[in-house]
Amino acid sequence: MIETMEIVFPGGKKVSALYKNYVIHTDKPRELGGDGSAPTSFDLFLASIGLCSGGFVLAFCEERGLSTKGLKLVLNIEKDPVSKMVGKIEIQIQLPPDFPEKYKEAAIKAAEQCTVKKHLLKPPVINVHLQQII
Repeated sequence: MIETMEIVFPGGKKVSALYKNYVIHTDKPRELGGDGSAPTSFDLFLASIGLCSGGFVLAFCEERGLSTKGLKLVLNIEKDPVSKMVGKIEIQIQLPPDFPEKYKEAAIKAAEQCTVKKHLLKPPVINVHLQQII
């Protein structure tokens, strides 16, 4: 099965993705010539890791009738000062005070089921080619 996503350029430094009836906007920060009107594409990449992990933790709690009041995930992103590449991402699950002890390790396992993380561990092949518009 092949899915298609279109990437379009609405002006300035903005780049948008058209996918599944959604428009996902990105922009460069002002210091890089953009308007700063949207997150950068890399910001969305990092957010996708947290959002995916959080979705699995949320589903875990909901399936067990556990309160999610005060539940949140915090990502600590460590970049290499020379390469500027992310070298480590630590996901901290902040649990509500009344979260049952017996589910704490399982909450971690739920976060580790993140599909985005799994794709990073076994990355897809990415091929780039040209197609001339006629």
